[in-house]
Amino acid sequence: MANNGADYYGGFPATDSNRGGGGVCMMRSNWRDEQHPSFIHFICSFLRENSFRLNIVPISPDFIFNCGGLSVAFVFVTNWDSDSMSSIFSRVQNLKGQFGNLYVIITLPTTEQNDSFVRSYFKYGMEIGRPTFVPVQDLEMGFEKIVKIAHARGVCKRQDALSKLKVEREQSVERMDAFLRVVTSIPGIDNHDANALNQAIGSIEAISKASKDHILEKTDLAAEKADTLTLFFRDPQYYLSPKISC
Repeated sequence: MANNGADYYGGFPATDSNRGGGGVCMMRSNWRDEQHPSFIHFICSFLRENSFRLNIVPISPDFIFNCGGLSVAFVFVTNWDSDSMSSIFSRVQNLKGQFGNLYVIITLPTTEQNDSFVRSYFKYGMEIGRPTFVPVQDLEMGFEKIVKIAHARGVCKRQDALSKLKVEREQSVERMDAFLRVVTSIPGIDNHDANALNQAIGSIEAISKASKDHILEKTDLAAEKADTLTLFFRDPQYYLSPKISC
């Protein structure tokens, strides 16, 4: 089943029709080789249905999802064995230091396995929530949890980015509003003139330093208005007593 890191879907190379737009999933090649082919087929189908592109590569965690610009790593323990618990927790501790967003999905179909896991969790000194362990009852549920977590984290990342953009837009509007209030307080200068000055010359400081000829060259303002602007910023009586309409 090796594919040298190529995109992979259900045993066939990915094509333009099955490449996903929802994100990218990287699967550890050694982990894939340890699983039953039917489970790998389920994973490929599930990813395709949820618009994820799958790459099989030699990575440290079992999966890395990239959604919305955020990378989330997963360890997927598909067979809880008391003989291997030491190596499992040791591996998790190592990966915790490498990945800021790490989750451990662990399949525990029986009560005995669940009890064994709980005892081992505290025995090996794991810190609650660092990383988060997610117990599941079967393999399919485990992988569905992985995709849901990755998707949810990606959505949160996008929402944070959108929130920042919204704040920046609001601040930009506030700055422009303040600019218009100041510039239109100059006698004879209206909103059209203020917008033209903002686009062609820039800040109030730049306008205050601009000559009449420069204003006429860069904007469609009349000569009379250009005179008014230069007078406003050069006459102390105007400069020290701006009339800002509230």
